Amino acid sequence: MKNVKIVVLDGWAGNPGVLSWEPLKALGDVTIYDRTAPVEVVERASQAHVILTNKVPFTRDVIEQLPQLRYLGVIATGYNIIDLEAATERGITVTNVPAYSTHSVAQLVMAHLLNITTAPDHYARQSREGVWSRCPDFTYCDVPFTELAGKVMGIVGLGNIGKTVAQLALALGMRVLAFTSKNAEELPAGVTKVASLDELFTLSDVVSLHCPLTATTRNMVDARRLSLMKPSAILINTARGPLVDEEALAHALKSGQIAAAALDVMCSEPPALDNPLQALENCYITPHMGWASSEARQRLMQVVVENVAAFLQGKPVNVVNPS
Repeated sequence: MKNVKIVVLDGWAGNPGVLSWEPLKALGDVTIYDRTAPVEVVERASQAHVILTNKVPFTRDVIEQLPQLRYLGVIATGYNIIDLEAATERGITVTNVPAYSTHSVAQLVMAHLLNITTAPDHYARQSREGVWSRCPDFTYCDVPFTELAGKVMGIVGLGNIGKTVAQLALALGMRVLAFTSKNAEELPAGVTKVASLDELFTLSDVVSLHCPLTATTRNMVDARRLSLMKPSAILINTARGPLVDEEALAHALKSGQIAAAALDVMCSEPPALDNPLQALENCYITPHMGWASSEARQRLMQVVVENVAAFLQGKPVNVVNPS
């Protein structure tokens, strides 16, 4: 493809000025926008052969208004923002970037879990405020400190991230259960397959979500499933916000139905200021940053460029269109 026009619609999230766009610019005529509102997409992308998007959605209506479009590259792993059926009908290749943030997301899962069960941030903040200095004893403990060894980690979805979280949990001495489509004999050593989600939620001390968002998994963590959890249980979601019914979770946290939740993803991002989860002291929310370590960003950008180059050479890789 000669004189290829490449448009990046929301480049800032993946590359907030810390990495170079030059490798991409070597592949064609590149226009980069930090952010693009949905109403701006058609105008900005009208002449593009190649479009890169992180979270800007491409509906059937938008795709049908872009006659030059031949390639949609998602600057992320999840690609539910793309109407794959519409893209495929038009012969548009869609790619993603798999597995670039596996270790970063798994690290955040464990950071949340250790913060909730061990509270180092709580004590460090108190020490800065002089609480320990005023203590009559050499030590004190004013919030529970829970040992993870022997506790049950339940993992929903055993892809790259889920398996890495399982390995970290095992290293801490936890028992690991998994709800997965994989056969039991395919699971890593130390991981036990459960027959149902209900069984996993009932038995687990910690439930960590690592499955894609589909029509089946949307709101999979609802009021009924939360009611199955132990009062001491912790829910962690670093996958997709809409896997969880946020209203039901807020009720479960307020009522003491479960002990805590840690969320790196929300149904609406950024969340509304009046989202009930934001004010709860037993809900630990981070701003969808699990994927964004320096190392993961570098891998992301490298694979994005490699994906485009492979497509332009007629040998596309990381294609997610149905065959």
